[in-house]
Amino acid sequence: MAKLDFAHVRHWVFDLDNTLYDPAVRLFDQIETRMTAYVMQALGVDRDHANHLRVKYWREHGTTLAGLMREHDIDPEDYLHDVHDISFDALTPDPHLAELIAQLPGRKIIYTNGSAPYAAEVLRARGLEASFDAIYGVEHADYHPKPDRTAFETVFARDGVDGATAAMFEDEPRNLKEPHAMGLRTVHVAPEPTPADHIHHHTDDLNGFLSRL
Repeated sequence: MAKLDFAHVRHWVFDLDNTLYDPAVRLFDQIETRMTAYVMQALGVDRDHANHLRVKYWREHGTTLAGLMREHDIDPEDYLHDVHDISFDALTPDPHLAELIAQLPGRKIIYTNGSAPYAAEVLRARGLEASFDAIYGVEHADYHPKPDRTAFETVFARDGVDGATAAMFEDEPRNLKEPHAMGLRTVHVAPEPTPADHIHHHTDDLNGFLSRL
């Protein structure tokens, strides 16, 4: 990874879950449990079928919510409030990461398929809230989820992201395909690399990666 690869970047877009905290924390497990319970209650199905639908909709529609909206006309606000009602006790502050992000030149934003209020809670628990200029959740993309091109276009237009001078950090490889096509430098943050033409860089150590910039 060459520092010059990021010399042009003045807009830094960060995913949230499993990107700004270690996946080993398994925070998202709580959300998946609540998603399954929500599907059970909303559709009147048993746990196994609800869990099947949760995964199926994620694969086919980008998020479980998108599938529920498109196939069952589920209210997104009720869903987002319910599934993000979790404990954040597993998260710990990371002042070093906060400093590294704050020192990046230009504007720093969060863009998550979760809700903005949920993202704010995660940032507070990690001590990162002062490092970012804005938070965008799926509601800011009119409930279109990553990896849909429309979702990125909507959020990037809201914040004035120019792909030619932007970079995106994300744990889910498929969510980097459209940003790459839009000209962003892409960084896959995950324990294991996923070789793909739309991924410029991979790291299993976000702090270490940012410190080299």
